[in-house]
Amino acid sequence: MSRGHWLVLVAACGFWSPAHGDAVMPAATAERGRFQRKSSPVEVSADDIDAAIARGRAFLLAAQNADGSFGSAGRTKDLNIMAGVGSHLGFRAATTALAVQGLIEEGDGSPAVAAAIDRGERWLLEHLPDVRRDDPTLIYNVWAHAYGIQALVAMHRRVPDDATRRATIEERIRGQYDKLARYESAQGGWGYYDFTAGTQRPASSSQSFVNATVLIALHDARGVGIEPPEKLVHRAVEMTEEQMLPDFSYLYGTYLRTAPRMGINRPAGSLGRSQACNLALRLWGNDRISDRVLEEWLDRLVVRNGWLELGRKRPIPHESFFSVAGYFFFYGHYYAARVLDALPDEIADGYRGNLARIMLDAQDADGSWWDFPLYDYHQPYGTGYALMTLHRCRMPKK
Repeated sequence: MSRGHWLVLVAACGFWSPAHGDAVMPAATAERGRFQRKSSPVEVSADDIDAAIARGRAFLLAAQNADGSFGSAGRTKDLNIMAGVGSHLGFRAATTALAVQGLIEEGDGSPAVAAAIDRGERWLLEHLPDVRRDDPTLIYNVWAHAYGIQALVAMHRRVPDDATRRATIEERIRGQYDKLARYESAQGGWGYYDFTAGTQRPASSSQSFVNATVLIALHDARGVGIEPPEKLVHRAVEMTEEQMLPDFSYLYGTYLRTAPRMGINRPAGSLGRSQACNLALRLWGNDRISDRVLEEWLDRLVVRNGWLELGRKRPIPHESFFSVAGYFFFYGHYYAARVLDALPDEIADGYRGNLARIMLDAQDADGSWWDFPLYDYHQPYGTGYALMTLHRCRMPKK
């Protein structure tokens, strides 16, 4: 099929148009009046959201390991990404953190859910300090440090009157700060591979979305009075800003700084990253990230959701159009939902139904959500993301 015929076909399917794909927004989108959205708001009933959440919650309760963790190194296959024993502890810790936080945010008050949260919390408190770099190349542990902090913050808020428990949690959060400082890239920020030198201070490429994930977790911890190291924050912010393109797409990593128009760095390729990166920079004081920028990228996510959907459940990373990887699907929508928290209700409320509908349509028959086959971690981590996304799709009580 010729390129011209292919473009006609894709346009007919709704995935590309002159305003889609790699189209570029005006440089440094400034406040020019209220953004004119291209998507239309949709309504999703509270009952439908509640029912989906209940199915997801039931899945997590059934999937929890006996020791309180979530996920495992099972379901091995030739297509799994390389990972050693230390990597799997990091994967399990990050997955458990996401699942526990999802259950905390969307607990139903039942004894069964409370017991599952308690088991997960005990596992995190015991095992998070043991998470570290697997080998000179693999630094997947950075995900566990970021999501571990997020879950610890949720745990800190869950039982506010237990001073001893809160002191333990605060100690664990500071321990994760120390790990993030140890595994920070020499460039500033974080990456999860060091293919360059394998040095004690990783020579990993600073990756925009990893930086954003950590920065948002650090901001959460700051919200409960546990200040992160200023230098760590400053360097991560600086490196994320360096990877920002004029249209608020973000490089996948600094190693692609000389190829900014490569597909993965264009708006369609950045669709799952820009939500997190814009939010992280907004939270840490970058005044270029206006309400208009946040809304424009929310709208883009809704209108052009097909670019992420085409990659969902594909087993090979980055095999889809614009090098989209499946694991950006629920990641991107979770941070889009967190963007709602940063916007005025009169803007955010118009997008809650859109995000809820995407989540409801993506739920599997067993109640889980997943986007990329990763050993036996994908269903619990995807379900944790989805529960937290739907939590923010509920219309606030007026």
